[in-house]
Amino acid sequence: MWMMAAVKTPGGWAPILLVCWALLGQAVPAAAEGFVLKDMAGKTHSLAGYKGKWVLVNYWATWCPPCQEEIPDLIALHEKRRDLAILGIALEYQSDREVRTFVDDNLMSYPIVLGDDKLIEQIGTTEVLPTSYIFNPQGQLVKIWRGMITRQDIEKLVQPRK
Repeated sequence: MWMMAAVKTPGGWAPILLVCWALLGQAVPAAAEGFVLKDMAGKTHSLAGYKGKWVLVNYWATWCPPCQEEIPDLIALHEKRRDLAILGIALEYQSDREVRTFVDDNLMSYPIVLGDDKLIEQIGTTEVLPTSYIFNPQGQLVKIWRGMITRQDIEKLVQPRK
């Protein structure tokens, strides 16, 4: 797996390679299409429970500037689109309290799950942060978006096909 982060420079975002080891031939786990997650409030979320809605599972970290930059768009979509469920997966954190404080400070209104190895086995790995897994209303994985995702990117992916 390749792990990347980014720093903001006067010219924009510059990627920084953090971990340089590769696992070749890594595929999206079949289990991703049937995940069950418990959020920080104790509520259980399953892909089957969101049948009929688009689902965006977003891996992020408190220290990650691109992750922080996409939060307002994710909040806006969560609050305005009833056909889209957003689940945030916090990774690489020091404590539950650190994540709770970050979530509260950033007014993150969508469900947040504390990520661990078992969760990553259910959904899939991440080579960069942020990474988003997008499932269609039938529960099929349709896109893995590596890097920052915007509201416009998401709306293009979930708009009805003509």
